Amino acid sequence: MSEEEKLLKEAKKLPWEDRLFHKNWKVRNEANIDLASLCDSIRDPKDPRLREIAPFFKKTVADSNAPVQEKALDALIAFLKAADADAGRYAKEVCDAIVAKCLTGRPKSVEKAQAAFMLWVELEAVDVFLDSMEKAIKNKVAKAVVPAIDVMFQALSDFGARVVPPKRILKMLPELFDHQDQNVRASSKGLTLELCRWIGKDPVKSILFEKMRDTMKKELEAELVNVTGTAKPSRKIRSEQDSEPEHEAVSEASVPGSVEESVADTPQEIDEYELVDPVDILTLLEKSGFWDGVKATKWSERKEAVAELTKLASTKKIAPGDFTEVCRTLRKLVTDVNMAVSVEAIQAIGNLARGLRTHFSGGSCFLLPTLLEKLKEKKPALTESLTQTLQAMHKAACLNLVDIVEDVKTGTKNKVPFVRSLTLSWVTFCIETSNKAVVLKVHKDYVPICMECLNDGTPDVRDAAFSVLTAIAKSVGMRPLERSLEKLDDVRKKKLTEMIAGSGSAVSGGTSTATVQNSVGGVSSTESMQFSEGSFVRKSAASMLSAKRPTSAAPANKKGASVKSASNKKVDGAGRLETAKLTEPPEDIEPAEMNLEEIESRLGSLIQADTISQLKSALWKERLEAISSLKQQVEGLQDLDQSVDILIRLFCAIPGWNEKNVQVQHQVIEVVAYLASTATKFPKKCVVLCLLGVSERVADIKTRAHAMKCLTSFSEAVGPGFVFERLYKIMKEHKNPKVLSEGLLWMVSAVEDFGVSHLKLKDLIDFCKDTGLQSSAAATRNATIKVLGALHKFIGPDIKGFLTDVKPALLSALDAEYEKNPFEGASAAPKKTVRASESTSLSAGGLDSLPREDISGKITPSLLKSLESPDWKVRLESIEAVNKILEEANKRIQPTGTGELFGALRERLYDSNKNLVMATLSTIAGVASALGPAVEKASKGILLDILKCLGDNKKHMRESTLSTLDAWNAAVHFDKMVPYITSALTDTKLGAEGRKDLFDWSSMQLSGLGEVSDTVLLLKPAATAMMDKSSDVRKAAEGCIGEILGVSGQEIIEKNLKDIQGPALSLILERVKPYGSSQEPIESSKGVSIGLASKTNTKVAKSTSNGVTKHGNRTITSRVVPTKGSRSETMFSIQDIALQSQALLNVKDSNKEERERMVVRKFKFEEPRIDQIQDLENEMMKYFREDLHRRFLSTDFKKQVDGLEMLQKALPSFGKEITEVLDILLRWFVVQFCKSNTTCLLKVLEFLPELFDSLKGDAYALTESEAAIFLPCLIEKMGHNIEKVREKMRDLTKQIVQMYSVTKSYPYILEGLRSKNNRTRIECVDLVGFLIDHHGAEISGHLKSLQIVASLTAERDGEIRKAALNTLATGYKILGEDIWRYVGKLTNAQKSMLDDRFKWKVREMEKRREGRPGEARAALRRSVRENGPDVAEQSGEVSQSVVSGAIFARKLYGQPDSMERHLMPNMLVGVSGPTNWNEAMDIISFGSPEQSVEGMKVVCHELAQAINDSEGSLMDELVKDADRLVSCLGNKVAKSFDFSLTGASSRSCKYVLNTLMQTFQNKRLAHAVKENTLDNLITELLLWLLDERVPHMDDGSQLLKALNVLMLKILDNAERTSSFVVLINLLRPLDPSRWPSPATNETFGARNQKFSDLVVKCLIKLTKVLQSTMYDVDLDRILQSIHVYLQELGMEEIRRRAGADDKPLRMVKTVLHELVKLRGAAIKGHLSLVPIDMMPQPIILAYIDLNLETLAAARMLTSTVPGQTHWGDSGANNPTPATNSADAQLKVFLFFLLLLEL
Repeated sequence: MSEEEKLLKEAKKLPWEDRLFHKNWKVRNEANIDLASLCDSIRDPKDPRLREIAPFFKKTVADSNAPVQEKALDALIAFLKAADADAGRYAKEVCDAIVAKCLTGRPKSVEKAQAAFMLWVELEAVDVFLDSMEKAIKNKVAKAVVPAIDVMFQALSDFGARVVPPKRILKMLPELFDHQDQNVRASSKGLTLELCRWIGKDPVKSILFEKMRDTMKKELEAELVNVTGTAKPSRKIRSEQDSEPEHEAVSEASVPGSVEESVADTPQEIDEYELVDPVDILTLLEKSGFWDGVKATKWSERKEAVAELTKLASTKKIAPGDFTEVCRTLRKLVTDVNMAVSVEAIQAIGNLARGLRTHFSGGSCFLLPTLLEKLKEKKPALTESLTQTLQAMHKAACLNLVDIVEDVKTGTKNKVPFVRSLTLSWVTFCIETSNKAVVLKVHKDYVPICMECLNDGTPDVRDAAFSVLTAIAKSVGMRPLERSLEKLDDVRKKKLTEMIAGSGSAVSGGTSTATVQNSVGGVSSTESMQFSEGSFVRKSAASMLSAKRPTSAAPANKKGASVKSASNKKVDGAGRLETAKLTEPPEDIEPAEMNLEEIESRLGSLIQADTISQLKSALWKERLEAISSLKQQVEGLQDLDQSVDILIRLFCAIPGWNEKNVQVQHQVIEVVAYLASTATKFPKKCVVLCLLGVSERVADIKTRAHAMKCLTSFSEAVGPGFVFERLYKIMKEHKNPKVLSEGLLWMVSAVEDFGVSHLKLKDLIDFCKDTGLQSSAAATRNATIKVLGALHKFIGPDIKGFLTDVKPALLSALDAEYEKNPFEGASAAPKKTVRASESTSLSAGGLDSLPREDISGKITPSLLKSLESPDWKVRLESIEAVNKILEEANKRIQPTGTGELFGALRERLYDSNKNLVMATLSTIAGVASALGPAVEKASKGILLDILKCLGDNKKHMRESTLSTLDAWNAAVHFDKMVPYITSALTDTKLGAEGRKDLFDWSSMQLSGLGEVSDTVLLLKPAATAMMDKSSDVRKAAEGCIGEILGVSGQEIIEKNLKDIQGPALSLILERVKPYGSSQEPIESSKGVSIGLASKTNTKVAKSTSNGVTKHGNRTITSRVVPTKGSRSETMFSIQDIALQSQALLNVKDSNKEERERMVVRKFKFEEPRIDQIQDLENEMMKYFREDLHRRFLSTDFKKQVDGLEMLQKALPSFGKEITEVLDILLRWFVVQFCKSNTTCLLKVLEFLPELFDSLKGDAYALTESEAAIFLPCLIEKMGHNIEKVREKMRDLTKQIVQMYSVTKSYPYILEGLRSKNNRTRIECVDLVGFLIDHHGAEISGHLKSLQIVASLTAERDGEIRKAALNTLATGYKILGEDIWRYVGKLTNAQKSMLDDRFKWKVREMEKRREGRPGEARAALRRSVRENGPDVAEQSGEVSQSVVSGAIFARKLYGQPDSMERHLMPNMLVGVSGPTNWNEAMDIISFGSPEQSVEGMKVVCHELAQAINDSEGSLMDELVKDADRLVSCLGNKVAKSFDFSLTGASSRSCKYVLNTLMQTFQNKRLAHAVKENTLDNLITELLLWLLDERVPHMDDGSQLLKALNVLMLKILDNAERTSSFVVLINLLRPLDPSRWPSPATNETFGARNQKFSDLVVKCLIKLTKVLQSTMYDVDLDRILQSIHVYLQELGMEEIRRRAGADDKPLRMVKTVLHELVKLRGAAIKGHLSLVPIDMMPQPIILAYIDLNLETLAAARMLTSTVPGQTHWGDSGANNPTPATNSADAQLKVFLFFLLLLEL
């Protein structure tokens, strides 16, 4: 072993300090290597060894030995990678050592030093790093300065301006611009360009350019052109890297486009104001003599003094200070008599505002009144400076809209109109530059000011006021202006509406931003990967300069030429060829200027000198001879490619394009065309030289053909895309219109020759639209239309989307042209090809025809965030913004960036606002159409969410969904949609109507397809749907199966038949059999299940050959026996198969009423006893099928879950069966609630909402017994210890409360407040708050229960106290201070807590603009006082809309369906109630029953006033509205009674009946009611008289009396003819849909019988007084109604009914008999409305003749006075005993009818 080795070995035993500073360099070298290895092995940044070795680096990196220094830098790098931010304490000393010793060393050492600096930045020691850089750039050795600049450049490029502050770098740069070394200057320029990428060009220019030399400025200006877009950081600091895994986890769990991602991707906006240092101008102002100057008597001295202030204040940033005296002085100077001084002072104020910003707010408020007053001066210079200064004060945030309200009010009241108008113009500017929140806060102050100014006598003031209102509408929408608009006259309202519409008042949700692009100097993704791997890639700041960037030109030295990247070595030949093409320098297309002498010198001996001299001749013949000779010489040239450029230049010079002789022109054009078509590579700059001249020759008819051929040759040489692009500008700017029109005609031929693959279609279409179609010359427009027609041949209908804004006349002409050029698609092959290889890369059309726009820059984070806004209007605006983006992109977009958009739109598909969901569906359809086939990958499975919208019960929603599916199908082939459709059809939440629509839609799409294998996936869900409860679904599924069989191959169907069962299998076999399909595999596959089923139970019906067992008329699918599992499980399943033929529920012997009588109705929950559980088991075994009750009663929770799933699947097919055993099921659910198994409990909670939804759909309401069984347990168990279970129970409770009755459910909830479980009490308290907020009117009688809630505020548990306080705060919101009456006695501490919470609630309500607590209740009371005493009993509830609708609501006749869906206007639901008759009518029509009471009060008040009006004018007005009033009230009768039947107060019923009573008490009003309205009203009243539920309602007996009295009043005062006609028509059987849902098992026939009896009673009452009311009736109408009734029955039915003693028929005969008796033979004169000439003869004529004969024989006919024009009563005509006898007979007859009824 040598001495050296011994030394090294011994040295390893020494401490680190001795080794690192050993005198032997090899020992130090080894020590640094070992130190680097040690640091690499350390994984914990808190390792104490790191702290031990950290102090050594300040000396090791300064080692005098270069190799040792390199190893020391390696060790430092390893240390910095292992350490954390705590290592920053050593940064200063180490960085200073590196700056002093390493930056001038070997290149490798410099690179490692830079890497170490970057790691210090990564460890957040940025300030130390920049301090070191400040020292480094002052180094006298330029070699050390360049690496320092480079490392700053790289730090800024990698970490961004957020980590590396640009302000400090900006301070260093000025001294570098004047450095004597050119490399330093180049690097500083590169660093400046990088700063421009991060903070923008303008801030850099304003800060640095004033400190540069002119030469440097010019160089930088030239380089700034190449800096595009903004930059993003590619490297993170260590703290961000450590938190990166956490962020990744969050981003994976969240939707695409999360907040963190969007924030990171958003370029940082840096204000230039923050980059500059503040300047203290107060000190400079003192030195300038400002104070003496402003006091001078000469205006010029004052102006100079103020100008000095203006100059000083023009600095970017002014240091804050005391500017009070300055403001006072400026205020005086603004009002100076000399205008120049005044203008200068105003400008100084503007500069101060810009420089001080918020620090000048006090001064701005002080000066504002003076500035506004000064607006009265009409000097333009003064007005302009005032306007700029006022705008600057607002823009610099010195003033805001809140601060200036009072000053604006003063300004608008100024006597000078100019002040008023300019003040309002400034307000407009302030509103337009303020954010929405500020405008929302202050618009209430400004709108009244503007409304007042609209009445100003000066037009300018009115216009300015209109502008302010327009700006407000544009910022916050139309709502703030709605009430104000109502006060305007039509002219002003129209003008304001037009201005708002013209300004585009809809606020766009997204703003367009530029696409972020990295410049050449940016960091690539590969380099960022290398950082993560630990290597360092050195980058030079000078590389940002265009001259320093790598190009494909020849390298400067051999070494540079030999350098190859590792990646290039791995690329194959094709890759190298492609790379070579990409790196080839772009062709120079702009020709340099060259005079004729230079051209001749370069031609040399190429062309004969005589020929050139002849071309210059003035004689055309000599020129023609010369050009012919030249043509021959050119054709004889061998190496033509080398001479093309100079020859073209020669032709352009002599004879040139201004040649007047046509023959010479022809020859020149031919030679140029020959060169273009013959040369191997025709330069583009030659085309540029010739294009203007050739295009002018195209305009000349003599040279047109030759010139067009020349252009075609150019297109073959360089591609039509380049020729078109150059022609656009020439044709657009040329003065000769023929150049444009004929050029367009050449374009038509070019499109037909070359197609569209080489054209930039967007540019061509824009040129045609903006230039060609806008031309005033008809020839140009026609040529443009031909161009677009030619494009249509290749592109198709997609081109129409780019021409939507063209005039209608032109559109019709375009449509005609499209018909001449139909779309040929791929068959439209181009006739000519392009020789130039690079031209093929211009393909912007091709197979995808038109270009697609990248909208990723427009899908901004703000747009995505606003799509999730809690305000539905903002969400709608955002959806409209997306539509606008699609319109701007001509509905053709790229998939880039649409992933986040689809994610945001998916959330809106579940929006609570259905209108927004439909708008979202429409937008998704638009996005799908715009994306085309790419939508499948970009949409991220949103199609499944779209299909779920078919589960909505609204028809409009389903239609919108189907429209979206149509658009999706147009973009993506149907087979791509099949998996999603299959999944949707298996979703139980889809609903019957949704499944039907989806099957129908699928059938429609399948009908037009060829053979598609994937569609067989639809076979299984379609087969399942064949057994659906809904016949419509079954029919639709059957049609879909037929279409599936048509498009799927026979083999594929046979393979998938094993999963098909039931009726679908028979259908498929029947359809497939004619095509030769074999059934043997199917039968054999089903044989196992059939055999087992028959062996197990011989009583099971015989199985059909299709494997389907039949039971009665129901078809049930048999199940296949599983082959795995234990024997007991196998036998269990076999028995299940045998039981499939039986009904799941056997309710034949069920006696539900008896069971319910046994239920003990208690509010408090008690655990089920053993005997109760035993009874439950017995009943389940009795009424449930064996396999079902076996599962329910099993001790294995998995079996219980299976049982629930069985019941869940069968739930849609149940009818009354489930309601018959509902009490048993609820008791079983109670038992499960009491058990501890969470899986089963969750399954129960999943099943119960579906069960109650099903019951609600069947119009079933829980009985009191069922509620007593289940509600106590549910309330008690709401306090479950698992949050998910509590949440489900909470939702279930709300569902049951709304379905059962809020009033009846409330006591159960109150009992829960006394529970021992704290969580239960918290849930119940929250539930009480929910009911107060949403159902306050229904629980108003239970408000004393708030004492219980208030008592909970004294509990120890903080959560209970918090919940109680929140509930009481909700009560305070509704009741106001009245709540203290209900909370009982409280301690001072409790009162204090309540006071604090109530104050908090007031603040919350003010923020949300919800008014004051208790305002609704107070407004209701005021309305009662103003509208007189109540006509029905007062209930004292809070006036609040009740959301829950009536369970037994039925369709109202005479009222359109849309009325039910009509939204009530906002003014109707206001707390102040209706203020006039029209508002009252609206609230009656559209409001809820409780709300309509307020409207009825107003109506009653108006009726009372009209009746007491002696003049009768009020009554005349009301008579016009009488029919509308009765129609509204008639429709409201059913709603009011239905509402009361849910358990609510009968108050609204009393009001509606009372209002009708008051209406019909007045004969004028009663007579104004139309027949149709009377029909609806009488029908409704009679139906409710018969309803058995009315007596059980609140005050039911009083309601029945009121109904009877009202009916009598209608018969007395309504128009008699209408009453007769209506009642005779009602003798027909009533439509079943008009009846309420039957409460009993009574048939509709029995109900109709009762109804007819009531109608007969009413007719008897009218007939009794017919003799005295003959003058009041129209006999022709009555006889017509009798005729119609008899004709509808027919003689056969009349004879049958006569034998059955039918009361309706008998009543009609009685009415006819009475009429004949009273009118005698004259009755035949009233048959004008009866077709007496019809054959066979009307039945009524026979009855009239029979009555005349019978009455004549009995001498009971009333004689008619001869010549009488109007019939009189019988008493007047024949006062004989016969009349009395007839009256007596009628009375006897009617009495007989009543006896029969009894």
